[in-house]
Order: sequence, then C-alpha cells, then structure tokens
Amino acid sequence: MSQTGTIEFKDEREAGRLLAVEDGQVVGLIAYFVLAKAPGALVAVHTIVEPGHEGRGIAGDLVHAFYGIAAAEGVPVVPLCPYAASWAARHPDQAPEAPAAVVAAAKAQLDASPDLW
Repeated sequence: MSQTGTIEFKDEREAGRLLAVEDGQVVGLIAYFVLAKAPGALVAVHTIVEPGHEGRGIAGDLVHAFYGIAAAEGVPVVPLCPYAASWAARHPDQAPEAPAAVVAAAKAQLDASPDLW
C-alpha cells in the first residue's frame, strides 16, 4: 500500500517530465518523451525519487500515474526505464504491453536523439 499522502502529479509535457509534488516540493519524477512516429506513445526513460523520499511508494505511484495519462490519451507506454519496466511486469492489468513495432520505434528515436531526456 502506498504511503505518499498528499502527493500530486504534474505533467510537464514540454519538458518531458511527470513530477511528483508534495507540499510544493518535487519529490520524484519520470523523464520521458513522446514518440513522434504514429501511433505515438509515451516513452518512460528514467524514474527518480529524491533522496529522503525513498521507500514511500512514490516511484510506483509515478509509473501508475504515467500509465493513466497514456490510457487517457489512448496511446501505449514504452517503459525503457528499468524501474517502469519492472513495475509494468508486476502490474500487467494496469500496464498493457506496447506493440513490438512501437517499442522498436521508441528505441530508435532515443538512439537517434539521446538528448531527449
């Protein structure tokens, strides 16, 4: 069970970050990019929880919120971040697997532009 309390999630799409904010302070984030090639996808590259906030379920809540945003937009998630991939494997009911072609396109876009995150 998550013990995150009053954490809010803020999608900073232009910056490629989904922030976890508690009392006005960023306590964690997912760095991501939007796959340019159709059908599009949200590609999680890195999940970070700030020092002193570990062990509270923040990373899992971030990934869950990230999948929720993608579902609301009707696009898949490509979890290139090892933590997001692990979370998705543990929660297949909440984290549908992206088609192989979308995963390949996301990896190619990241390889071509490593500055995406």
